[in-house]
Amino acid sequence: MVTPHQFAARHGILNALALHSRGVDRGDATLLAAAYHPGATVDYGFFSGPAETLVAILGDAQKAAPPTTHRTCNMWIKVNGDRAVSESYVIAHVEDVETQRMVLGRYLDSHACIDGQWRITHRQYVIEGNTNRPNTAQRGDGDPDLAHYVAQGGKQAADPGRALLSLYAAEIAASSKDAPAMTTPSDSALHHALARAEIHDLCMAYARGVDRADKALLASIFSEDSVVISGVINGSGAQFADQICNFVSTRLDLCFHSVANEWVQVVGDNAVGEHYAIAHMVMDGQDVTTGGRYLDRYVRRDGKWLIRNRTFVTDWNTSHKSSLQRGGFYEALGTWGCFGPADPVYKHWASLGE
Repeated sequence: MVTPHQFAARHGILNALALHSRGVDRGDATLLAAAYHPGATVDYGFFSGPAETLVAILGDAQKAAPPTTHRTCNMWIKVNGDRAVSESYVIAHVEDVETQRMVLGRYLDSHACIDGQWRITHRQYVIEGNTNRPNTAQRGDGDPDLAHYVAQGGKQAADPGRALLSLYAAEIAASSKDAPAMTTPSDSALHHALARAEIHDLCMAYARGVDRADKALLASIFSEDSVVISGVINGSGAQFADQICNFVSTRLDLCFHSVANEWVQVVGDNAVGEHYAIAHMVMDGQDVTTGGRYLDRYVRRDGKWLIRNRTFVTDWNTSHKSSLQRGGFYEALGTWGCFGPADPVYKHWASLGE
């Protein structure tokens, strides 16, 4: 049975894990260092020793590199008082001019809560596998591909996410200055963890709403004054829900969104978040895969968390002639996803009742 303390601890640990990936991918040593407690150690194989040394190595190496994504998921966390251990799976996309690499591995982490903050005290990296393919990434405002209608990721101040999150934080600070504080630190930690759980469900609903072309579901997760910048559709949440579902159902053969590395910062009835996403689609005979991030602001109104702002930033992409097969090796897998209510998830979801 998960206790309230363990539930709140998981929120802090998940944020620390996401913070580490954000720091590496933005080439931001300050952000990366914030994932570790002072005195923390690491073992990455190519370096074993103080975490602060690794922070300097990665921060310097990442500054001039193309955008990367370290996509942390499958987090399994075991909490014992103010200590914890975790195992996380990570898919790292790394590229140079000639090659796009997917590096598959795991993080074995030790954590501690010091002064109310969960941070990493030791990390061991375990590599599992990799793929290495010719670089097909396309960037630039003039590119006609779907993947390039959106803002491009960058390093440090060049990344559009930094300005967006700073703007959201400033707006929240201004609107929350007179809000009453939580009575105890434990109340605040539990409030943040519960908010994170609801915001997680918003992100899952977004993925299903787009992938199933479900207008009603998508419209339900945005506030009335919401703004969505997706590149394909820019407008209010209601406009986005209507137009993106029309686009998906008429232009795509399939659509698949996978969300991970969820970082959420809660302030009362407001929150900001950054979430990593991989979107795969088949369009015009091409397999198009895009790796990017959602930069979000959330509000809680009438007891319900909603997305107030969402901007998609793309970090990498690949495009190849589609190799989708439905027969042969895949023929025995008879249940395929589809757009609309015929998809099996709707019957499955309804089986639980109200």
